[in-house]
Amino acid sequence: MSIPLYMNVHVPFAITQGLRLRGVDVLTAQEDGTAELSDAELLDRATSLARVVFSQDKNFLREAAERQRAGKPFAGIIYAPQLGVTIGQCLKDLELIAHAGEPEEFADLVQYLPLR
Repeated sequence: MSIPLYMNVHVPFAITQGLRLRGVDVLTAQEDGTAELSDAELLDRATSLARVVFSQDKNFLREAAERQRAGKPFAGIIYAPQLGVTIGQCLKDLELIAHAGEPEEFADLVQYLPLR
């Protein structure tokens, strides 16, 4: 099984398109009609779809920390800073995660890119 991803609204299209060309199941917030939702609502939506969120928005880290403290489950977040990680590195790492991981491994966790 692979990990389906949910792309936050600010993720560059090149990452989404590159992942699709590599066979990764990707849904964007724009395609899902949720581009205007708050981070909390977007994370709830991704969780209801059993998709791990990929974001470059630091606010998602805050939302994840609050949920972890409160014991509120979420499907997981993969976070890459906007600076210091290239599109190519994001593609490589996200493809590896999507094809080698299992969705339950990311439940209630934040994974940071680049992978080490």
